[in-house]
Amino acid sequence: MTETTKPARTKAAYFVFVTLALDAMGIGIIVPVMPDLLRDLSYMSIGEAAKWGGYLSFVYALMQFVFSPLLGAISDRFGRRPILLISVGTLAIDYLIMALAPTLAILFLGRVLAGVAGATYSTGAAYIADVTPKERRSAMFGLVGASFGVGFVLGPAIGGLLGELGPRAPFYAAAALAAMNFLYGWFVLPESLAPENRRPFEWRRANPLGAFRQIMAVPIVAWFLAAQFLYRVSHFVYPAVWSYFTAEAFGWTAAQIGLSLAAVGVGFAIVQGGLIHIVLKRLGEVRTALLGFGLNIVAMVGIALSTKGWMIYALMPLSALGDITAPALSGLMANRIPDDQQGELQGVVASSQAITTIISPLAMTQTFGLFTVGAASSWYFPGAPFILAAGVMALAAVPFIIGLRRR
Repeated sequence: MTETTKPARTKAAYFVFVTLALDAMGIGIIVPVMPDLLRDLSYMSIGEAAKWGGYLSFVYALMQFVFSPLLGAISDRFGRRPILLISVGTLAIDYLIMALAPTLAILFLGRVLAGVAGATYSTGAAYIADVTPKERRSAMFGLVGASFGVGFVLGPAIGGLLGELGPRAPFYAAAALAAMNFLYGWFVLPESLAPENRRPFEWRRANPLGAFRQIMAVPIVAWFLAAQFLYRVSHFVYPAVWSYFTAEAFGWTAAQIGLSLAAVGVGFAIVQGGLIHIVLKRLGEVRTALLGFGLNIVAMVGIALSTKGWMIYALMPLSALGDITAPALSGLMANRIPDDQQGELQGVVASSQAITTIISPLAMTQTFGLFTVGAASSWYFPGAPFILAAGVMALAAVPFIIGLRRR
């Protein structure tokens, strides 16, 4: 942790929260219109658009898997600020490419570019670890999640409304937000990593396998990382198929999808920005994580079986409460890694998350397509991906419990 005063650390941390909120807002803006954009480019059905959406997520995640450890290692050597600025600036370019894309091939190019420099979350999390005492890291990681929640409150709502003007309009708005985000960071974001906490750059640790080997040397972190991996595979069902599922099952428009995602964001922001502090104080990190696993399973099964749109809204609070697992896991891992390896840890976490975003979108969208596109009436079940996600969430608790026993 840097030797700065508490007010200075708090101020610096909130710089990152604003950056991540704006980043999430830019991402959330485009979610409601992605099905329409894909169908406009290739005249495909919703089920087919979901499959192509999964492929777009795949190439983005593949680039993140390869480059996140590299950027994490660079941030451990040169600091967090330059990596954050490069990431945000590249996102602005990416959204413009997608806004102007005349073909699916150009959309894929944009996703590759974004994936290469998409280190905003991992570097931001390392930044928070730099400026936060160990006993408060889980709660602060909750605020990281809350900042994303705030962004997703505004982003999808704006995206859904702008989508009424055409499927490309939200991409221009996202590019403008990213550009503003870059300027904000350039002028006000200080460096968080003190010179004495930096470590030499090593190529053997700047690739996914090398970085994983280094972190795996701490067994309990390895088990918690496995639990987090399965948790994210499951939880990614929401961004992967939400737009397609609600459009297919309930006939929602882009505006309705955007408003529903905004409601989800409100729930996540309330839980991770406020309730997580109360839960962690009363239950501790371990029981908080276990409670979150259970709440997620119940919420996902409920969503899968919903037959009316209002049921989705009724289940949103339960789904939001389930998100207490993420900051608890992040805090448990960060507190077991030295200060000069926080960037490396977050790079590994981001790389692991990238693997989940390779696996999960393909699994969830293909499952959605299997049970909707040309499915016989007896097999027609748009909620099938959420049943799959609930099963994976149950599996996620297994390595977590094993890790607890190895402490």
